[in-house]
This record gives sequence, structure tokens and C-alpha cells, in this order.
Amino acid sequence: MRWRRKDRDREAISFHYDVSNDFYALFLDQRMVYTCAYYRRPDGDLDQAQEDKLDLVCRKLRLAPGERLLDIGCGWGSLVMWAAERYGVEAHGVTLSAAQAEWAETAIRRAGLEDRARVEHLDYRELPAGLRFDKVAAVGVIEHVGIKNYPAYFARIHELLEPGGLFLNHGITHEKQWRRSSQTDFLERHVFPNGEMDNVSHTLDVLERARFEILDVEALRAHYARTTRQWVDRLQANAERARALVGERVYRTWLLYLAGSSVSFTQGSIGLYQIVATRPDPAAATVLPATREAIYARAESPALAEAS
Repeated sequence: MRWRRKDRDREAISFHYDVSNDFYALFLDQRMVYTCAYYRRPDGDLDQAQEDKLDLVCRKLRLAPGERLLDIGCGWGSLVMWAAERYGVEAHGVTLSAAQAEWAETAIRRAGLEDRARVEHLDYRELPAGLRFDKVAAVGVIEHVGIKNYPAYFARIHELLEPGGLFLNHGITHEKQWRRSSQTDFLERHVFPNGEMDNVSHTLDVLERARFEILDVEALRAHYARTTRQWVDRLQANAERARALVGERVYRTWLLYLAGSSVSFTQGSIGLYQIVATRPDPAAATVLPATREAIYARAESPALAEAS
């Protein structure tokens, strides 16, 4: 399966994510997380809900001190920093956005995490041959991959994982009855030049064909409906500043895109799933817990417990 050209992917990501770090800061949380939050309370605060999402990802990956984590499409480095600081892992993030990488590296230095956290402006396909990780996360990446590229995408992640390692895929989906519309045409032209969504059942099928074992699937659609509503509220509250940074056209485009997304998530025409899969290892000495209880418990994270 031929990969889509890397330069085209870089251009598309730059188009969307390099608008301006200052612009995104107007509506994102304090950690600059640009993916679905996780609301432990229905009326929860965005900052807390994004921290809870970062922690949920770490718990689902069952991170432990000393493990190596790869975050593909790491954004502004929020998960990399959270995992390194709270779970004691060696976290490596890669992004195709130069603006995100620069922001993340500055944040990592400011937090004093350079010894176990790094973010590179790099295509994950260009990671050195033979490099392996205990855990891999891809949060909000699959929408940019292209459905025809799924087999090669998941095959590469399989190569990057140690046998027995865990992979978390967090991505937007559409219902099986989905059809193109003026909204999707608008998004492809003005917001996500390379965006393409799939239904979750096909994604799971391709994962299994790539020799992954599916361990867990969770729907977070309602959480994304609330996240995007809060982004709209924050952007509108900072309308004057947004116009000064990016101009009227970009401000109104992003406002329409976020509001439309919120409606679609609320109505259920698009969804959000977190999938946890493993590269099977029949000879593995450790066995994963058979329940979700540890994932949702509010115990201390391993690195903090070890330090106390």
C-alpha cells in the first residue's frame, strides 16, 4: 500500500495547526490539549477535564516508571509532559507542526523535564529503524491518516511496539450511514485539508488484520460534544483578541467549525472512540489485569507513589 506523500501531510498539518499558538491558547485549556476532554462531572471545568483525559490515557496504557512511551502527533506536548512527570516514563513525542514542537520544547524546559521528555518536529515514519517503545499513543491522529493508508499505518505502529506492548488509538469516527455534505466539503477546504473519518468497526477490523489484539473500546462522544461547546464559548469570549491575531475570516471559520462539530457530536452523526490494543506476546511474563477497575480508580499515579 503506497503511503500518501509526506510533504503533503506536512503542508496539511501546517495549514491547520500552525495558525498561531497564541490563537489556540484563546480557547484551549492551560495545557493546550486539542482533543476530547474527559468529564468526570457533567458540568466539569475544561482544565480539569483535560487533565483527567491525560490521566485516563496513561491509565489505559498502564504506564509504569522507566517505560518508553511514544506519542504520535503529540500536539503541544501535554501527554508527553504529563506521562513523564506523573508516571515516570521516558516520553517521546513527534509532530508535523513546527509551531507545536517549538512550544512543547519550551514548556518541557520550563518544567525541568528534559531528562525524560522530548518533542520533535518529525514524521513518525522517519523514526530510526529498530527503535521500539513499550507503549504508543495516537490521540487525534487517525483523522489525518487516510483510510486507504490504515494498513500501513497500523503495521508501522506494530513495528514500533515491543511484543506485549500497548497501543491507544483515540479518534473521531462517523456513523456507517455517513454521506458527504456541504459541511464535510467546508471542513476539507478550509479546516482539515487531509481529514478523513471512518466508522469504528472498520478501524477495528484493520487493527486486527495488522496483528493487534483489541483489549478495550470506549465511546466518548458526549465528552467531545461538551469539549467543543466549551471551546466555542472560550473563543467567542476572546473574539476581539482572535480577530487581532488571525483576522476576521479565520476567526469565523474556526468558530463555525467548532460549533458545527459540537452539533454533530451532540446529534451522534460523528463519534469519538478510544481503542486499546496490544501486540500479542504469548511468552510474556506479565499478564494484564482482567478488569477495568485500576483504570478508573483515583489512586496515586505510580511515579508519585514511588516518591512518597
